[in-house]
Amino acid sequence: MPLLTRNGEGGILRLFHRGKSNPKRCIMGKLVGNVLIAQGGGPTAVINQSLVGAVLESRKFPEVERVYGALHGVRGILEEDFVDLTQATTHNLERVARTPSSALLSTRDKPDAAYCEKIFKICMKHNVRYFFYNGGNDSADAVRIVNDNARNAGYELRCVHIPKTIDNDLRVTDHCPGYGSAARFVALAFAGINLDNRALPGVYIGVVMGRHAGFLTAAAAFARKYEDDGPHLIYVPERTFRKDQFLKDVDEIYKKFGRCIIAVSEGIIGEDGKPIITQLTGCTEKDAHGNVQLSGTGALGDLLGELVKKELKIKRVRSDTFGYLQRSFVGIVSEVDQQEAREVGEKAAQFALWNNVDGSVAIRRTGDYSVDYFLTPLETVAKETKHMPDSFITPFGTDVTTEFLNYARPLLGTMPEYERLMAPVVAKK
Repeated sequence: MPLLTRNGEGGILRLFHRGKSNPKRCIMGKLVGNVLIAQGGGPTAVINQSLVGAVLESRKFPEVERVYGALHGVRGILEEDFVDLTQATTHNLERVARTPSSALLSTRDKPDAAYCEKIFKICMKHNVRYFFYNGGNDSADAVRIVNDNARNAGYELRCVHIPKTIDNDLRVTDHCPGYGSAARFVALAFAGINLDNRALPGVYIGVVMGRHAGFLTAAAAFARKYEDDGPHLIYVPERTFRKDQFLKDVDEIYKKFGRCIIAVSEGIIGEDGKPIITQLTGCTEKDAHGNVQLSGTGALGDLLGELVKKELKIKRVRSDTFGYLQRSFVGIVSEVDQQEAREVGEKAAQFALWNNVDGSVAIRRTGDYSVDYFLTPLETVAKETKHMPDSFITPFGTDVTTEFLNYARPLLGTMPEYERLMAPVVAKK
């Protein structure tokens, strides 16, 4: 039987002995068979870097016969809707790596135990010995269940979760591939809004993705360069949102600067513990995972804008919901995010094929700025999400701290510059 031990921060997995193996399935102790890789959940600007990293690294190993890609994630596995990535050219794969969104397409299916049992049986049919799933915490949970099925059946199957999410809310890992590029988009979008709003002042509300964690909304802070730059207010799900205090905050900023830019997470929570959007609309429509529907509508921004107009009597109030724009925007990609997304894919293949272990690839920050990669047990990442630390949010809950800026700054990559006119004022006559 295999013996895996956990050691150190995040529960790093180390292999000591795999025990006896079926010689028909092994080359010098290695499992011989096929690789199956899939992408799940919301796309990102760099998820294909992880895909290509895993594919190209897997193709180097003689024990890998074929590398299959499942179209539309776990649903594609059930339907045996595979493409043979062994036959994709390196040139094609490299161009795909630089293309945003999920090249293998995706799914919002949330597999339960019965669903995952079917996935496992398909893996056996196709002699899949290495299963890589690129996604968030629900994807990690699916990998965990499939891994349990294989272990219970005595079938040698290495299962590795490759992390991705623009929400940056996976546990254990320092940060998630996909976040840096989405954060870069948010920061640059607010930088542009800031320039626009300074030219034609008013109140602007930008609604950013983030159901439980405010990391992405917090990135709007990088739009600031000058003392009066916005966003002037940042609201994240980790702090209770109070309408009266919100109006007071906006009023104070507007009187001080003659304008006010607001970054707000779609998942901000009221005093009753429920999303503010349900209070303002009375709607509790649920998505495929049973969560209150937050994206796909501009309702939150519109309703907050109407609240400002009505209560503060400010005429020029505008709002935008960034929605899907944040995820796969072409041309605004962090080079750091690209590199790390590529490496987590490569490391997934290396952990499975070199070390013969299961788990979830995680990133550890080792310097300013450098990282290394380790494998954490699947159960440490599956299901649950993490939130922004209290130390990243100011006491009043309307801004982020220097500690957050120092944490996130390297992930966004090199940012473009912008300037204001610097010229003396001519005296009036």
